Order: sequence, then structure tokens, then C-alpha cells
Amino acid sequence: MSIAHKVARLAGQALTSMRAGTEKLASRRFGATTQTMSLTSDAFENGAPLPLSSTVDGEGVPPRLEWSDPPEAARELVLICEDPDAPKPEPFVHWLVYDISTETRSLDAASATHARVGQNSRLKAEFAPAAPPPGHGTHHYHFQLFALRSPLPTIHSADKAALLKATDGKVLAKAELIGTYERHKE
Repeated sequence: MSIAHKVARLAGQALTSMRAGTEKLASRRFGATTQTMSLTSDAFENGAPLPLSSTVDGEGVPPRLEWSDPPEAARELVLICEDPDAPKPEPFVHWLVYDISTETRSLDAASATHARVGQNSRLKAEFAPAAPPPGHGTHHYHFQLFALRSPLPTIHSADKAALLKATDGKVLAKAELIGTYERHKE
């Protein structure tokens, strides 16, 4: 084990009790909806580990996601992937995709080019792979899909705050899929 890895692991262990919290997830801020959708992946089951390919220890690509039909009144879909276990004041945003057509039933790195990709917590418009601090324990990655009753206004370089503000009062239905990951121990 390298010195850098040992230091990172000790820092992760020291931060174990620090977590943003699930109450700060986008899906919790919108409250209950009267309609639901299902969100699944052929790469992992709900509550199970993410595929290695979706982590910093693999290729770092988002898993393919699929969902059921949104409500008939839906005009746009939004996807936000967050990690509430991050040792930060707010959940770490891994992926933010909006302006998804209601005709779309799946999303992966290639199909995300047909929508708009907002800024993750690293301030980049791309998927940020799962990379919890070594020694920090298991992190949970919440893929949250929202069906909106009206299209969003044009948002350039959207981040989570801008997207939440624009979607307020527009959520018809939502779905959630949770994957987990813990950094490998050397």
C-alpha cells in the first residue's frame, strides 16, 4: 500500500461520521408525488453495488438506466445522481441530465448527448464516477428521475441549485434507483 493511499485511507476513516445526509437529496426536497415511475438498470440491482465500470477504479462511465412510461401529462424528464454519504455539507452530484424527451426510456453515456448535461460537483458537464474516500465506508448513489409537467426554461451550464429552482412545482412523478460502492482495500 502506497504512502498516499495510507494517508487517504486515514483521512477517510477520520471523516466516517461526516455525511451530507439523505434529507438533502433532490428527491426529498420535492416531497411526495401522486404518480410514480420505475427506474432500473441491467448493470446493478436496487441497493446493490454499482458495476466497477461506473467507478473511479474502472472506466468511470455511467450505468445504463431504463424507466417505465412517464405520466401522460409529462413534458420533460430530469435525472440527478447524488451521493448523500459524501463528507460535505451537500450531497455530491455525480450526474445531472435534463431536457430529456418524454419519449426516451433509457439513458447512458451515449444517449445523454441527446439531452443537456449539467454541472456535477466537480463543475464539469459530465458523469463523475463513484469515488468515495478510501476507508470512509459504503457510499450510496441515488439515481433520481423526475417527470415534469412543463418544460424547463433555457438553463445554460445548469448546476443542482439552478435545476432545483427551475423544477420547483413542476414534478409530476419520480423514481429512484440506488447503487452502492466502497473503495477497494489494498
